Amino acid sequence: MSGARDPAELERTARPCPVCGTAASAGRVVLEERFDPASLDQFAFASRKLPEFMHWRLLQCPVCDLLFASPAPDSRALADAYRVAEYDSGEESLYAARTYGELLCDVAPRLPESGGALDIGAGDGAFLRVLRELGFDDLAGVEPSHAAREAADPSIRPLIRAGVFSAEDFQARRPRLISALHIVEHLADPLAVFRSAHALLKDGGALFVACHDRRAPLNRLLGRHSAIYDIEHLQLFSGRSLRELLERAGFDDLEIRRYRNRYPLRYWMRLAPVGRRAKLALIAGLDRVQVGSVPLTLPVGNLVAVAWRQSSA
Repeated sequence: MSGARDPAELERTARPCPVCGTAASAGRVVLEERFDPASLDQFAFASRKLPEFMHWRLLQCPVCDLLFASPAPDSRALADAYRVAEYDSGEESLYAARTYGELLCDVAPRLPESGGALDIGAGDGAFLRVLRELGFDDLAGVEPSHAAREAADPSIRPLIRAGVFSAEDFQARRPRLISALHIVEHLADPLAVFRSAHALLKDGGALFVACHDRRAPLNRLLGRHSAIYDIEHLQLFSGRSLRELLERAGFDDLEIRRYRNRYPLRYWMRLAPVGRRAKLALIAGLDRVQVGSVPLTLPVGNLVAVAWRQSSA
């Protein structure tokens, strides 16, 4: 690999279920580890990349229904891999941000009137731009990828802190909204991160989460050929395991549902379970006939959750 670290060189250790703590030995092996380092490039730890359809050894937790990697790379090695990953998905990032903004429209009026917003895994800051358009101020983001931060709009880039999320870096803000959009699958310790988010939120504030739904019909139909099975993903959620995570993090007022995504045709073709050469040829063909940029909304198997921090009064 060039740029990003070869996953074969990442030291891996066994771990229990990162949601409920059930021992790995109690889990059922769903998929054995599968990857070929020669197939990876500098985009291996980038967002919305061409899928390699490779993954770590995945176990199903018998208690909370989480699918989790064990053994898995440690958090420091992963942070380094994300830091040096390349970035080329600005168009898709903007489409995703607009979708999240639409999902947030009925949530925003119920938030406290004052207080900022924090986006964990902010990428190129597209969602921060949408939040600003929705009237949020005191915006902040955190993102490990240098290339993604550099791709941010110049007015947004200073708002994005380099690195991984640490609540200590944002203690003075007490945001009314924290967003974690398709990053929970990547976290070495998602429970610790969401507990920190709960403690950081202003009373009456909300954690806004999006993630893959491994039990959605399309993902079940595709099986290991679904793009959700990826070396970036240390765990994959169902509605049940996402609820378990949020409740264990301290949230007891939850709204969880599936949602539809809107992207250009060329991006949907990126995710198709076909060979890389055929896929690139199909994408080029779509662009040649000038339909690659045509947007299409599809129910591809994702969850959105709003988890409220109750007032301590």
